[in-house]
Amino acid sequence: MTIHDVSLHTLQGEQASLGDYSGTTILVVNVASKCGLTPQYEGLERLQKTYGDKGFSVLGFPCNQFGAQEPGTSEEIATFCSATYGVTFPMFEKVDVNGDDRHPVYEELTAFPDSDGEAGDIQWNFEKFLVGPDGTILQRFRPMVDPEAPEVVDAIEANLPG
Repeated sequence: MTIHDVSLHTLQGEQASLGDYSGTTILVVNVASKCGLTPQYEGLERLQKTYGDKGFSVLGFPCNQFGAQEPGTSEEIATFCSATYGVTFPMFEKVDVNGDDRHPVYEELTAFPDSDGEAGDIQWNFEKFLVGPDGTILQRFRPMVDPEAPEVVDAIEANLPG
């Protein structure tokens, strides 16, 4: 099984998988609406607009495990993201990224080390994982790394398909 095989549900409750994005470079991010890092949605959306037609997509996974900063329902999350940040990238159901109920996508992602060689639990909201078109996890960026930081943009550009 690869990360592309994991079953998901969209924020609207529809069945999906990361395999739906096979051939696309994706940036998987655990997001929250009431976090000091929530303004990162702006940079994530700019990445989506800049690279979305070049085989790239941001994928947002709401998570309420850090300071209960994503308490809303799926509908409330969708409304907040659209109205506040104009989010157009795909959003998925709220998931646990750490602990006994960690979502299978995050089982795969958290096994991948960051630039310091550290794998393991997600540290906070807005941790980012770059996944190649073939489903290979390429890079891990910790929460304080801005979505538009040069190392993120360079990694995206270097791994766009075709």
